Amino acid sequence: MTLPSTMRYVHLNEPGGVEAMSLAQMAVPTPQAGEVLIRVMAAGVNRPDLMQRTGRYPPPPGASPIMGLEVAGEVVALGAGVQTNLLGQRVTALVNGGGYAEFCVSPHAQCLPWPSQFSALQAAALPETYFTVWANLFEHGKLAAGERVLIHGGTSGIGVAAIQLAKAHGATVLATAGSDQKCLACVQLGADLAINYQTEDFVEKVAAFTDGHGVDVIIDIVGAAYFQRNLNCLALDGRLVQVAIQSGGTVHNFELFRVMQKRLIITGSTLRPRTTAEKGRIATALHANVWPWLESGQCRPIIDRVFALDDVASAHAYLESGTHIGKVMLDVASPNQLTER
Repeated sequence: MTLPSTMRYVHLNEPGGVEAMSLAQMAVPTPQAGEVLIRVMAAGVNRPDLMQRTGRYPPPPGASPIMGLEVAGEVVALGAGVQTNLLGQRVTALVNGGGYAEFCVSPHAQCLPWPSQFSALQAAALPETYFTVWANLFEHGKLAAGERVLIHGGTSGIGVAAIQLAKAHGATVLATAGSDQKCLACVQLGADLAINYQTEDFVEKVAAFTDGHGVDVIIDIVGAAYFQRNLNCLALDGRLVQVAIQSGGTVHNFELFRVMQKRLIITGSTLRPRTTAEKGRIATALHANVWPWLESGQCRPIIDRVFALDDVASAHAYLESGTHIGKVMLDVASPNQLTER
């Protein structure tokens, strides 16, 4: 295809509310060595984008200042050293920024093929959550088949992916969510037990369900407010994996002896600052272990709502409302639109 010289993108005038974003024009980026240029069809909206918009999560050095960490589209140009057979291929990519645009560059190591029968929106809904869940649930959390896992925020993008991947892996899955409707969605996704944290004590529910043994792994997005209660839920040799800190990241007066007594491991990670080599390694693991589940239909992204690129403010407001079940997406140029779950 003949590439245009300019493209539309979402410009952040200054850190602030949704009104700080506006559509603007800029030059189409040029892929550097090891990179590809993607004509973006769809992009995901994620909480790190909200944090970047408000000035709490600046992009790492060298990354695009444009928001957006996952896209799907067609490879239309190659940087030096990239295999020529990628040109014209449709890919989904974990990008280091720049996803809220009509064209975006990505390291080729962070690209994966679209699962067959997936639309652009479904493909774009994969990278941020699936890279995060694989790294934290299976690499840091070392979840094994037959173990029990507690997933907080079961209807978030991360939660939806974690429930499905854990279940496909052969684990017993417990999840928390903030309403009966969301708990039902968790069960429909494969959770063996869903706990409404608004009306139930998840510590008591976990103890009752496991006959007092606890769970082997916890994936937590809440942070400080849940820390001690998470320790109480863990079994001997349990692992707490922190992937977000929505309630704050500073914990006071927790029981260190509980960690010693149960031989607990407390770990966690962030995704965006990882090197291209690290992200490429995760991409390879996903392709080998998870893509077959996507191809067979055993796992799939859940898309709650789709917004046009020029309605990005509404997309951010909707994600901030916390009412979504699954992913919030931007339709940039998708030939196969999904309007809602």
